[in-house]
Amino acid sequence: MTDWTDRAAPSNDDIEAIARQVIATLPAAFAPHAKDVILRVEDFADDAMLDELEIDDPLELTGIYDGVPMTEKSPSSPQHFPDTIWLFRRAIIDEWAERGDVALPDLVAHVTVHELAHHFGWSDDDIARIDRWWE
Repeated sequence: MTDWTDRAAPSNDDIEAIARQVIATLPAAFAPHAKDVILRVEDFADDAMLDELEIDDPLELTGIYDGVPMTEKSPSSPQHFPDTIWLFRRAIIDEWAERGDVALPDLVAHVTVHELAHHFGWSDDDIARIDRWWE
């Protein structure tokens, strides 16, 4: 049995570093469009975000895109806040531990790419048709 006494859970900085590596290695067609998206890592989504999404358990939300998808942007429409991808460390770690069949960097990459897909204008249904991750 592994001794976990001197081990610490990945930090917010660790999760962010993984996500930034994913963004840095995006295909050329997507990379320029992802460079202006802000990346934020927090332990949990705040209560206002959870309430807006009607989520009771903060461990159910691993990430979210907060912004206007590229497909809905117009040069004449002012944007009052930057596009942001939020990753929620505790929910990601909880899912990683619960699944037991995926490496943490792979899970962080999946969540990051999923949220970037929303930035590019893809719906959850669009993503599900391409990404069979949960099967």
